[in-house]
Amino acid sequence: MSSSTIDYGKTKTFLIDTTKCTGCRGCQVACKQWNQLKGEKTTFFTGEGYQNPPQMSEFTFTRVKFKDYEKHGQNEFAFYKEMCMHCNDPACASVCPVGAFHKTPEGPVIYNAKKCIGCRFCMVACPFGVPKYEWSKAFPLVKKCTGCYSRVKNGLHPACATACPTAITYGSRDEMLKEAEKRMAAKPDRYFKVVYGKEEAGGTSVLYLTQQPLDELGFRPVTKRPLPSYTWQALRFVPGIFLTVGGTLSLVTWFQHRKDRVRREEEERNSRKEGNQ
Repeated sequence: MSSSTIDYGKTKTFLIDTTKCTGCRGCQVACKQWNQLKGEKTTFFTGEGYQNPPQMSEFTFTRVKFKDYEKHGQNEFAFYKEMCMHCNDPACASVCPVGAFHKTPEGPVIYNAKKCIGCRFCMVACPFGVPKYEWSKAFPLVKKCTGCYSRVKNGLHPACATACPTAITYGSRDEMLKEAEKRMAAKPDRYFKVVYGKEEAGGTSVLYLTQQPLDELGFRPVTKRPLPSYTWQALRFVPGIFLTVGGTLSLVTWFQHRKDRVRREEEERNSRKEGNQ
């Protein structure tokens, strides 16, 4: 199904209310457990804040960011969960030469590792800096939050939303936008008058409510225009011969990559058989 045929109002969406986040990191732990991601050796203080791990990686799909600020002469903390934004019209999918990314009707933008050739175009295209490279592997691919698609398609909430005691609400995008507007109207002094993700990058399946201005919290300023439109606008000026050659090289690389992966899997199976004998 192409993204143009998806009813975005019905896609499952996160509403993350940063005014209710306590910084407990329960979402981080739940994400690690569900996705079976190993722990990383990290440093508590990074210079940017007190978040730990210091950044998302192949082993960390989500993290709680700590932003310190001054209020009434006192030092205060604001927290918010950083994750894949699951864009309505994802830039990562538009630049991937082998179609390894796609937006699902349920909401998550998912990734097929079997198709990936490790070109890292998605990392360059993503305005939120989400996809991460597998630097720990000899034949690296990319990794990112899946939106717990295997759970969502079976009627469950993502692991992080299930674990969060206060800050994350999960439902259809239309419902989450209405809830965000309702909260801002009920407590106008509590919220900054912007729902981040409502229009950024053409709209996303992750929405944020904040108390502070977005730039003070470190949210990236992103165009409201869907990013694939910029992708194709740029590609219009690339001579067809380069696109053809690039596509051919990508295909050759994909076959070689797949052959290497199949070989490694076969070697691992043979090694396990020998160990069981």
